Amino acid sequence: MTPFHVQKPVPVPLILDVDTGVDDACALLLAALHPQVDLRAVTCVGGNTNVDQVVRNTMTVLDVAGRADVPVARGAARPLLEPSSDARHVHGDDGMADLGWPSSDRHPDGRHAVELLRDLLCAAAEGGPDDRITLVPLAPLTNIALLLRTYPEAAAGLREIVFMGGAAHIGNATASAEFNVWHDPEAAAIVLESAAELDIPVVMYGLDVFYDVRVSRRGAKKLIAVGGRGPAELAGRLIDFQCSRFGQPDATIGDAGAVCVAIDRAGVTTSILPVRVELAGIYSRGRTVVDRRAWSGDLSHDAFVPAPTTVRVALSVDGERYADLWWRTVNVASR
Repeated sequence: MTPFHVQKPVPVPLILDVDTGVDDACALLLAALHPQVDLRAVTCVGGNTNVDQVVRNTMTVLDVAGRADVPVARGAARPLLEPSSDARHVHGDDGMADLGWPSSDRHPDGRHAVELLRDLLCAAAEGGPDDRITLVPLAPLTNIALLLRTYPEAAAGLREIVFMGGAAHIGNATASAEFNVWHDPEAAAIVLESAAELDIPVVMYGLDVFYDVRVSRRGAKKLIAVGGRGPAELAGRLIDFQCSRFGQPDATIGDAGAVCVAIDRAGVTTSILPVRVELAGIYSRGRTVVDRRAWSGDLSHDAFVPAPTTVRVALSVDGERYADLWWRTVNVASR
């Protein structure tokens, strides 16, 4: 009798583009440790803190996760047009909770982030469908805009882009705009336009779901208690820092939710909607304008319909499911 074999799922090839902050660190831990992720590289951009600190933070997290094999590349230091604005008031002076964690002693990849992305994506394009890479930008989209405008042929190696940014309803950097898009709205506009031109599927994991995946301070303390300066302790301290900073009994895993989407699509509900980035508004610059109208009549009065890019916009999420996915991954990996 032939034995029955259950075929294991093929790990998803992933590249993260980060501005490591606290929630990027949570995302890095998940991507580096989850068995269904094949983390190919991490590219860095200025955002939550300056790009050199982002590189240092990123390599520290990967070392804690035992993933010194993952190449890290330095990318754009500032937005395409605007001066840089950091978020240290949220993430701490070092961008990663001021934990005093030992720095990595390794060096980043010698290539610019855009060149590393080009090389990996063009190599993936030469393989089969399973070799296509999911690109998960968790930061201002400067590196990705430069990539798609400079090396559009790299798009052939992409499975999809799942980016953390924007919102259908709310903002945080301003009343209208989410931080990552607001930090470099021209780059975000270029990425969405390029996605339409190059036929790249896009998922927007924005503020509509960002805050809904939460880990309790009690859960964080359990992770810290594992100790050993490993991934569980680091993960717990990142959550505990946020609870202290915002005076809450729990905290979001933030950007890590976008990685959860790449691993477990069933935990999020999306709608395919036209999306634009507002570039000129006095009060709304950087807003993602998500068109949720169900039009059936004459659109001639609206000169901007239809938007050229449609995006799978995340509108609701199973927060408990994703929080458990993250918590179990960082905890089990430390045992």
